[in-house]
Amino acid sequence: MFRTALRNVLAHKARLLMTVLAVMLGVAFVSGTLVFADTLSNAFRNQSAKSYDNVAVAVTSFADPNDADASGISQKHLDRIGELDGVAAAYGRVSGFAGVAGSDGKLIGAGWSNKGSNFAPGKDGKDPAYTFTDGSGPVKDSQIALDKESVDKGKFKVGDKVRVATNGPAKDYTLSGVFTTQDGAVNAGGSLVLFDTGLAQKQYLKPGFFTDVTVTAAPGADDAAILKALTPLLPESAEASTGQDLAQKQAEQIEEGMSVLKQILLGFAAIALFVGIFLISNTFTMLVAQRTKEIALMRAVGASRKQITRSVLVEAALVGLAAAAVGFLIGIGLAVGLRSGMAAFDMKVPAGPLVIGASPVIAALSVGVLITMLAAWLPGRRAAKIPPVAAMNSVHAVATAKSLVLRNSLGSVLTAGGSALILGGAAAEGETGRMMIAGGAFLALLGVIVLIPMLARPVIALVRPLLIGAFGVAGKLAGQNAVRNPRRTGATASALAIGLTLVTGLSVLGVTVGEAIAKTTTDNIRADYMVMMAGAGGLDRSALDALEKAPGVSAVSPEQDFPFQVGNAKSQDYELATGVTPGGIDKVLNVPVVNGSLATLAQGQIAVPEDTAKERGWKVGDSVAVTFNDKKKGTLKVGAVYKGSDFLSGVLIDTKIANAHEAKPYIPNIFVKMDGGESAANEKALIDALGGNPAIKVMDQQDIRDQFGGEINVMLNILYGLLAMALIIAVLGVVNTLAMSVFERQQEIGMLRAIGLDRRRVKRMVRLEAVVISLFGATVGIVLGSFLGWAIGETIADKIPGYELVLPWDRIAIFLALAGLVGVLASLWPARSAARLNMLNAIKTE
Repeated sequence: MFRTALRNVLAHKARLLMTVLAVMLGVAFVSGTLVFADTLSNAFRNQSAKSYDNVAVAVTSFADPNDADASGISQKHLDRIGELDGVAAAYGRVSGFAGVAGSDGKLIGAGWSNKGSNFAPGKDGKDPAYTFTDGSGPVKDSQIALDKESVDKGKFKVGDKVRVATNGPAKDYTLSGVFTTQDGAVNAGGSLVLFDTGLAQKQYLKPGFFTDVTVTAAPGADDAAILKALTPLLPESAEASTGQDLAQKQAEQIEEGMSVLKQILLGFAAIALFVGIFLISNTFTMLVAQRTKEIALMRAVGASRKQITRSVLVEAALVGLAAAAVGFLIGIGLAVGLRSGMAAFDMKVPAGPLVIGASPVIAALSVGVLITMLAAWLPGRRAAKIPPVAAMNSVHAVATAKSLVLRNSLGSVLTAGGSALILGGAAAEGETGRMMIAGGAFLALLGVIVLIPMLARPVIALVRPLLIGAFGVAGKLAGQNAVRNPRRTGATASALAIGLTLVTGLSVLGVTVGEAIAKTTTDNIRADYMVMMAGAGGLDRSALDALEKAPGVSAVSPEQDFPFQVGNAKSQDYELATGVTPGGIDKVLNVPVVNGSLATLAQGQIAVPEDTAKERGWKVGDSVAVTFNDKKKGTLKVGAVYKGSDFLSGVLIDTKIANAHEAKPYIPNIFVKMDGGESAANEKALIDALGGNPAIKVMDQQDIRDQFGGEINVMLNILYGLLAMALIIAVLGVVNTLAMSVFERQQEIGMLRAIGLDRRRVKRMVRLEAVVISLFGATVGIVLGSFLGWAIGETIADKIPGYELVLPWDRIAIFLALAGLVGVLASLWPARSAARLNMLNAIKTE
């Protein structure tokens, strides 16, 4: 029986090609994901360990919520640490945001990972954290050093003037040196600017204080002993760990992050393999059907049912093994490609070898062989049931009208149960609802897959008149062929339906959320521009002053965070407040007032959100006792109650009051209204007013919408790319089905050619059959996907203001068009083969 299985594989190489491709793609996705994740994990672990090579102990400080002046590690602490036994040197570090302008004036690197720190030389004048390739570290306030990656991007050289922005105004510095580093900011695609220590302290903390300390050990010294001696010297707002412990902890964090990425990618690989099961099962079903006479003869000469089943499974195992081996090699190439492709996202991957462990190899072989055997088991079981008397039939097995009562009943139960769970989940909302929808989606998808053969006849019957009217005989034959074998058509359409269910569901959800965000932005923002830091930090007060004086500005208001304590100082009852400009806030944002007037903000009064007013029992005219962050007490009068806003949080208060109690206000955004609205001239006026600061973003209304909703489109595009693997396998399924169908119908096609159906119409017949099957699967997927998108949306609707279901008809039309194109492309080879059949040879084919 093994020889028989091997002979069948070799005899049907062309027919098994699509199955091999499907398994190969799935295995490549799985093995490539595992190799990619292992390679990245290893590279980042090695980099992490390298960054702590010379660190015996690392000290980190935290902001003291009770005493801001006590935050940080003082020079006195640093000196005492440096005097400990076994300590070779102690280096104080302070860091924060710093953005570098390139030759075009734009920010170099990813905004969120652009960093500034201090050059901390030892007695030898060198800082062990950085290796200088040109020049030296900064020793004056007018100098900086820059990482080599940023120097290359900006095309700088030592001695050049470089424009750098922190949270304050941008300034020009002289480039004193270029260095290489293992710092995470640079490895994440950002930049690293080194300032003189005194200047860095002024910019990021306060003179004489550091946020971190790295300690190097003298030869033979014990890191644990240094840690033990060092710990009692630290302030309460600091903690210390050995470099080895920190490297291990960071390695675990890297592994955890890679694990999440690995699970996501493997999830899409599982979808691709699930789709592949239909193709594999379809292939073996057709191969078994074509070998009915052969299998029946084997049964007649003594082969048992188990032997027949084993023969089919061995055949599947051989195919799976070959596909797994090739897929694994492709997976390695995929891992290399993914690693190189990360550069497109400005992410620098640390150098390191390609890691090919035992797990990817085992996974590739297991997945390839087991998935193929699993998909072939049912066709093998059917083959074993072929009675010996079937050997008397001299033609291939034809599709029968066998009762589908059991199958349809099971499909109906699964679909009804899944739909009920989905509806229940939509009503339940929240995490519980989403879990119910996930379970219901799985059951409903299985149910629809089981029911698709039954649905094929009535659905395709609806479009058959259109086919006949537009394409005549070819259209009529295509419609009949598409439903001749409902199981085969259903299996082929199921592959497309699964992929398009996911794609459509994601599109419905993504577009709906994006539209809600866009509507919220349009309804709430009256300003022409929003100004914010590229690094997502706070703007300096000087930026607000500059914008207020900019030409053409009619109204400005910041969104300044300003929490204060309500009532008794011991109650720790804080209220979040937002510092705004009286007379400007209502011109740049829509702030619907319920009671009172926003004009009272200029009189030192506050405006309270409606929910907060109800919760605390406040009303217009009430006085509220408060304690500010500087421990000063005061009384604030409620001057207005307003409806909650998505762009304002908490109590509104005049920035003059906020600034009186905060030395360094935190301003995440500034909204600006200008005469003449949005224009290139107005945008340039704002940029010029801000001193051409590369770290500050000036965003118009569309930029604001993209800021909040653009990430959704980026995520959708990534998901579309990942799901493309499943759709490619579905396309292979259509090709395979048509090729097998043409092979089975050789005699029939020969007869049609003999009675006058020319080659052009034969091609059209096969092509239309492919398009009908593809569109049928796509329609099922789009309907089910839209249903799932609606249900998931209902679970998050209460958290997204203005949420209202939007069906992306333009994308749905594109999906249908692509499905039709899939049918046309998939039919090229089978249609050509059918048209080229020799009619006389085909007529006498058994």
